[in-house]
Parts: sequence; structure tokens; C-alpha cells
Amino acid sequence: MRKSAEKWQFGDFQTPDNLAREVIQTLRRNHKISPEFVIEPTCGKGAFIRAALNEFKNSKIIGLDINKEYVREARLSISGYVNSGNATIYESNFFDTNWDDLISKFSGYILVIGNPPWVTSSDLSVLNSQNLPSKSNFQNRRGIEAITGSGNFDISEWMLLKYVEWLSKREGTIAILCKYSVARKVIRQIGKKSDNKFSAQIYIIDAKSYFRASVEACLFVLSTDSYDNLDCKIYEDLKSRQASYLIGERNGLLLKDTVKFEKWKHLAGQELRYIWHSGIKHDCSKVMELEEAHDTFFINGMGEKYPLENSYLYPLLKSSDVGNGRINDYRKLVLITQKFIGDDTSIIQHEAPKTWEYLLKHDEHLKNRKSSIYKNKPPYSIFGIGSYSFKSWKIAISGLYKQLRFCLIEPLGGKPVMLDDTVNFLSFDTEEEARFIFGLVTSNPSLEFFDSMIFWDDKRPITIDILRRLSLKAVAEELEVLDNYLQWAAEAVPVVASGL
Repeated sequence: MRKSAEKWQFGDFQTPDNLAREVIQTLRRNHKISPEFVIEPTCGKGAFIRAALNEFKNSKIIGLDINKEYVREARLSISGYVNSGNATIYESNFFDTNWDDLISKFSGYILVIGNPPWVTSSDLSVLNSQNLPSKSNFQNRRGIEAITGSGNFDISEWMLLKYVEWLSKREGTIAILCKYSVARKVIRQIGKKSDNKFSAQIYIIDAKSYFRASVEACLFVLSTDSYDNLDCKIYEDLKSRQASYLIGERNGLLLKDTVKFEKWKHLAGQELRYIWHSGIKHDCSKVMELEEAHDTFFINGMGEKYPLENSYLYPLLKSSDVGNGRINDYRKLVLITQKFIGDDTSIIQHEAPKTWEYLLKHDEHLKNRKSSIYKNKPPYSIFGIGSYSFKSWKIAISGLYKQLRFCLIEPLGGKPVMLDDTVNFLSFDTEEEARFIFGLVTSNPSLEFFDSMIFWDDKRPITIDILRRLSLKAVAEELEVLDNYLQWAAEAVPVVASGL
């Protein structure tokens, strides 16, 4: 157990020799790299040191690592190399090393290479690890997080930005194995600087195969060499010679595919009539979500059976239901205590006394909800509720699933369906209107527009912010059904977004 904790606190995913060789070969083949100096700040057992000795015969190589045993093993592993004298490996804590002094001793073209820790500051704090950088506001956070440095961040992101500083006034290349999400964050950070001189390339790697890690990972290459495009080239794998697509910023937004976005950017705009919302937030599923037993009895998440009125119970579809297309039936009902955020809930006592008694019996569970949004609100409040929630027809999509799967949802059990807070949806009074808008949302132009902006490795890739960037009016014009859209839009009553 202790070894596992130590391995995790150092983000210890040792690079296989075959991957290190492929990385170096890719740099030679695609980027014509031939550095005077190679530095690996977290060299581990020396895979990149060995690969560099093989490919860069005359380069001076320096490797550092915090682990004394790894340093010993790395030194031993290169002892038989003819040019082993070109490599120096020693023990050093990255965060205590005087890098400015060390880098200033080098002249010529530098290659910074390696595999920094795949771990976040929060992970290390949980482990009470000392292997952390000093607190600073490198992400330009606001408020208390900026003061304390308490915001969670990937250690590799912090280190990568340090590498960028090293090369800000000299020539060289950074080639790092990291999470794809970290590479994007760094691209955004350096893109904000007016003196940015780096070109960027990303090569997708199979982290499951190389590291047994279920995460989107890549070789991230930043170079001071001249370039003619600020966008980052994305390659499918290390053997690819041609980029598959480009990611880059447009109007302050980082896009997954700039070429695809440019094709459909005329579809962008504020949609005034059909507004995307997220579903119900109650933070107490054991109490608020129930299964039908028989007659008027219902079973909650604690296995308790209660007789309740139907008036405050609605069919519930969760993100997993919508994501997998299970929308023709429901497994659970959800207790809806309000029609609008802030509604007085005491009327339940008179309209549905059994339901009120049930809520009173579980008062402690509901009072102990951790989110501050319930503070100073009526008892048993929920969020993500409004007149839009009670419309009969809905177009829904899971925010968690990695696919653009929109579902047309009809009433179930004679009532409008409620959705959980990880589902995004539009709502309609009639089936005809819902089907017309569904055709716009699921059209090829709309899907390509959305896809150009969605990074599928994000925890919640499909957000309301992305969905609200699409103008359905522009889509209707593109599909030559603008008159139909205007007819429906004239009849639709716009619902102002509120709550969650």
C-alpha cells in the first residue's frame, strides 16, 4: 500500500523504452530535431536518456530525478553505451532545483524532453505529499484561490509552463508526454502572451496500451522554430506524417477543429426563442428519487416504502438513460417540490399531506445537503426548475457521454419527463414543434458545428455553453426552412434561463 501511495504522489508512470524511441524518432522525422543539448527534468529510470543517446550521438544530455533508486538504475542502464560520457544523470527535486542557473550554462539548441508527473495538486494534498511546487497564481485565478494557490491544477501543466519560460529567450523544442487536457491548457496559457513564439503539435498516444491509464494522452511538442499558423496540429499517432485537424482559438474560444468551425461559423449566434436548460438538481437521490411499488406505495433509495400522492411525482430519466437511448420507459420517479426556484414549499402540507409527512421524516437528510445553493431557501428546495421543465416534449442530450446523441422525449405515464442535472434539453408544448426543431438540431450542419468545439476527453464534454452557441434560425436558413422556423418561433414563448 505504501509503495502504491509513493508511486502516485510522484505521478510515477515510467515511460516504456519502445515509446521513448518512437518519440525521439518522430522528432527527428517530422521536426528535424538535432539539439546541442537534451535535458530531461524528470528522467525516472532513463528511457528517454537511452533513446536520446541512440539518436543524438553528439548531443550533451542531462537527466534529473527525485528518486535515488531510479537515478542509480538509469546510470547503470547507459553504462554500456559508447557515448555514455555525453550523459549526466543525478538526483534532484525539480521544485528545489535552480533551473535558471542550470539552463544559463547551456548554449545552442535545447531539447527539453520527458514524461512529467500525471497527477494533480489536489491528489498530492490528499496524500500530504511534499512533492509540490510553491503556491503561485500561474493560472490567473481570481479571489481566494489566487491568494492561497488552492486551485487544483496538474503538476505537469505547472512544469510545462516552466519549460516555456526557459525557452522564451532562446531556441529549442519541448517534447513532453502528458494528458491531452493539459496540453490544451498550456496552449491557452501561452496563447495569451503577446510575445508567444511557439508553434504547437500534438500526437495522440494510447495511454491504455503504454501506461494502463484510462486517460486521453499525447506527445505535446512546442517549438521556437518559425511557423505560419497559430493553430495546433493534431496527429492521430506518432507514425503520422500529416495532421488530421487543427485546434486553435477563435473569439476567445478554444476549438477542437478550426477548419470545421470555419466552415460552419455562420451558424453561430444567440438563440432567442429556444433556450437550452439543464435538468433537476436536488443532491439527495436517496430521498428524492423513488421506484413504484404497488398501489400508491413507493420505495426510496434507502429501501423504505411509503404511501405518497402522485401529484408531486414525475418520471425521471437520468444521464445514463439519455446517453444510451433508454427513453421509452422510466425506472424512477423524482419528487418535484417546486415549479419555480424559490417557490414556497409549505403548500405541499395542504395539497399532499402524505408527501409532506415523508419530507418531514427525512428532514435531516435534506438539511445536510452540502451545496450552498440551498442556504436561505425554502425547505426541500430544488434547482434547475421552471416552466420549461413542465412542457410535454423535450429534446435532450447527456452532458457526460462522448457522443452527439440527441433524443426526442415524449411524456411518460401521462406526465412530462424530468431530467437530471447532467442532461441538457430544449422543451416544447407540441410534438409537431419538437420534431421540427429536432430536425434542425440533428442536421449535419448542426452536428459538425457542435463537433468542432467539443473536446471529448473533458469530464463533461457537452455543455450548455456550447449548445447555446448555435443559432437555430441560422440552421433553418442553411436548410432552406426558414419560413417554418419563423412560424414556430413566433408562436413559441421564450423562457429566460434561471437557476442551474
